[in-house]
Amino acid sequence: MATDPYAICEEMLQREDKDRWLATLFLPAEKRPFAQALYAFSLEIGRVRRAVSEPALGEIRFQWWREVLAGERAGEAAAHPVAAAVLDTLDTNDLPVAPLLALIDARLFDLSDDPMPTLADLEAYAMATAGQLFQLGALILDPKAGDEAFEAADHGGIAYAITGLMRALPWHAGTGQLYLPADLLRNNGAVVEAVHAGIDSPALRNALAELRSLIRARLAAFTDAAAKNPEAAAVFLPVSLCALYLSEMDRRSYEPFETVIRVPQWRRQWRLWRAAKAIR
Repeated sequence: MATDPYAICEEMLQREDKDRWLATLFLPAEKRPFAQALYAFSLEIGRVRRAVSEPALGEIRFQWWREVLAGERAGEAAAHPVAAAVLDTLDTNDLPVAPLLALIDARLFDLSDDPMPTLADLEAYAMATAGQLFQLGALILDPKAGDEAFEAADHGGIAYAITGLMRALPWHAGTGQLYLPADLLRNNGAVVEAVHAGIDSPALRNALAELRSLIRARLAAFTDAAAKNPEAAAVFLPVSLCALYLSEMDRRSYEPFETVIRVPQWRRQWRLWRAAKAIR
């Protein structure tokens, strides 16, 4: 069993987020542990809802992480592999802590059973979670990364996060969570309460199709922005997998609350390899 904090982060990522782990294998070897530490941090924050019995306990866990990032729990952080690795990552790469604090704040929504209010709220959530990680990853690969890389991080983060949330619809329905924006559902004639209860309908299908179209528009904008900062482009490789998952959701056999969207690992590796080759 690994004892090095970075090795533990990689094991965690390989076990719980295979797509991001596969993508990090295409990063320079000396940079790879830092990206894996950031993704492991995201996993830690993302599992809080499942680990607590009530929202107040989740808020306490989030506060612990805020204090860790502020340097107020050095002893406890040193004993926590993910905390130790992420703090070293921030220090070694001279990264800002604000993006990780924003990620924690956005994840407060996870503790609620309320529907996501609007599409704008959903995109803000996606930027604060996946988008912030892409921004930090860009800075790890290219300390001079600027507006172009951050624009790519925003578009790519929105596309990647929302694609993931759509894939997770069956699981979220089982836990009483609804990340689909209420305004988009209503605009398509869907009853929010019915969707929240896991009831399928043509109106829901129309809303999901519209959301996939919006994601594809973000992917197009991402491609244009990412091309302007090739030094940081490798950190965005996970975004290349979105099209695979969206295509699975386009199938006539797709059942929003029943279909588990999976793509064979060889196809994902092939897509990542092609995307990595294109930026070299």
